[in-house]
Amino acid sequence: MKVSDRLAAIPMSGIRKMFDLAKPDSINLGLGEPDLEPPKEAIEGMNAAAVDGKNKYSPTAGIPELRDAIAERFSRYNPGLSGRNVIVTPSGSTALLEMTQAFVDPGDEVLVPSPGFVIYAPHASLAGGKPVEYRLTEGDFQPDIDYIQDRITEKTKMIVVNNPSNPTGGVLSEESRKALADIAHDKDVMIMSDEVYESFVYEGRHQSFLPYLDRAVVVGGFSKMMAVTGWRLGFAIANEECMDALVKMQYHVCASPGMPAMYGVLNAMPSIDPYLENARATFKKRRDLISKRINEIDGMSIIPPKGAFYAFPSFDLDMTSQELANELVKAGLICTPGSAFGTFGEGHLRFSYAASEEKIDKGMDILADTVRKIKGGRI
Repeated sequence: MKVSDRLAAIPMSGIRKMFDLAKPDSINLGLGEPDLEPPKEAIEGMNAAAVDGKNKYSPTAGIPELRDAIAERFSRYNPGLSGRNVIVTPSGSTALLEMTQAFVDPGDEVLVPSPGFVIYAPHASLAGGKPVEYRLTEGDFQPDIDYIQDRITEKTKMIVVNNPSNPTGGVLSEESRKALADIAHDKDVMIMSDEVYESFVYEGRHQSFLPYLDRAVVVGGFSKMMAVTGWRLGFAIANEECMDALVKMQYHVCASPGMPAMYGVLNAMPSIDPYLENARATFKKRRDLISKRINEIDGMSIIPPKGAFYAFPSFDLDMTSQELANELVKAGLICTPGSAFGTFGEGHLRFSYAASEEKIDKGMDILADTVRKIKGGRI
């Protein structure tokens, strides 16, 4: 059967392609999946809910208790939040998809970060819109405000922001946030802010768009926060007008999110801060290790990322990022070429340090050896 033209026009994710090339015993620094165990309270809460018969459809927007708990936690950024501002979704990715389906019309333009996560542009296209890349500055990976202003047209509907960033690990500055909020206000465009890595900021403060719900919708999730990627549970926070549209869209996408997982997350929310403090300390130590190892390699360079758990170093070899990633996967190291994340990702590789220090060290040994061979003309 012939697939739709809109789906056929979208390439397969560059992240997944690398796994098809990998040997079974490869060092995997390609997938952003925490290797930590979930909070025991989450497991206990989910199991208890299932045993107690909470296995039916939930309300379309999620159980009220969890919506209230999310609003309470994120009221640190906006004291006026209530459960009515929250929708629980079956994954953060689903929240992003529902956003574009709910608000983007055919012909609308959606500004997406480059380098930026691989689903933003396809989601815009699947809604009938046109993704338009905007550049991040080299090194600290802030949105290039002048570049964005030059690309806003009368067709621009939405600006996508990812903070902290996948793939760069960049953390939005207060100045960048204000500049983007001002553009959204002046040009009457929406901001869709993907803040799924909000829990993992190592330097500075998280600059959320939650104070700007008059022009922004914020997306988050529990996959990274609680290391429950397989539970597929996220959320969006918006003003009540936007929330009505999102609830309507979610009904037609999935009817409702999964019941037992919501009760698991709810049970873990009151005691999540000590868990996150330990997770941040673990990832920061790994961040320091991988940054040190990368900067010891002739031809590779990185400024230690301030958030998330991705390293996005640049390289000065006479080859593309896809070619370099291919050589690394042949040598037994899975990473992702920077080109998978947009035009301005070229010249970089993405490594996930959501892996053990032992794996990071082994992976960096392979990277150093491969780069040395390439520079020596042996590859």
